[in-house]
Amino acid sequence: MAHSNPKLVSQSVAVATTARLHFGFLDPSGRSARPFGSFGLALDRPSTRLVLQPAPTFEAGGPEREPALRYLRAMAESCGVTRGYRIRIDEAIPPHAGLGSGTQLALAVGSALAAAEGLDLSPREIASRLGRGVRSGIGIATFEAGGAVLDSGPTGRSLPELTARAPFPEAWRVLLIFDARAQGLAGANETAAFEALPDFSEGETAALRERIMHRALPALSEGNFVRFCAEVGHLQECMGDYFAPLQGGPYTSDRVADALAFLRGEGVTGLGQSSWGPTGFAFAESIEAGDALLAAARRRMAGTALHFELAQGRNEGARIELD
Repeated sequence: MAHSNPKLVSQSVAVATTARLHFGFLDPSGRSARPFGSFGLALDRPSTRLVLQPAPTFEAGGPEREPALRYLRAMAESCGVTRGYRIRIDEAIPPHAGLGSGTQLALAVGSALAAAEGLDLSPREIASRLGRGVRSGIGIATFEAGGAVLDSGPTGRSLPELTARAPFPEAWRVLLIFDARAQGLAGANETAAFEALPDFSEGETAALRERIMHRALPALSEGNFVRFCAEVGHLQECMGDYFAPLQGGPYTSDRVADALAFLRGEGVTGLGQSSWGPTGFAFAESIEAGDALLAAARRRMAGTALHFELAQGRNEGARIELD
């Protein structure tokens, strides 16, 4: 158990972290010798921003205050912290949208408390204490360092470890497709879904690992946009086929599926759904191409429930500031 210092180290801690895309698993069934293994990317938006300050009791206010308060109490108990704190959440990543909101919120709360108490705890240690990152470690890795990351998948009782990381090219953009009327699977429903799915062959897992390690990640380092898009597109096709029985098709939202079909018809190859969705994404090679893609998608899908934003990859971890 990590014990807090008797003297308060900081009167206020601010933490800002951002969403991530989950491109897919190497073994989505989680039953192979090397289960799961995730490939994903840190984005510069949407964001979770919060401030932690001393208070008479444990309190939380703002969006996602209830889960934040649960994380705060659990973290305090695990660290032997008895004095109270209040969390003010100024902004939160949309929950159940496939953007890793729960892990980012947990890590932000845990990191804020650790900083306030002067505890030297890594994001991985905080995730373990708060029950996050059991299947996928990309949320932990992107919180710590950003970039495009591949994790090992869990081993025994250990959380996934970072296998490889590459910075995302500064010029490239990511079109995000939001559907506020749909939700991806989470919690008990997600667990039941994994248990109901069939095995994923060892051969398919090995092939995906080879393509990500030796094609997708090097493409980022080389700035090879076409190759990177092709590899993410291939991984997305595999995930869409595998999860289709539970999603009613390759995508959770029919509206997002329509937008992706339009973009595919426009020649876009690097596109798909993040995690269980409903959020969709598509890559653009430049800010100009991204703006054009954004405008075209808005025109085509006008009058629907969809919302579009243009994001960048984020090549640094969360910001933690003490006052």
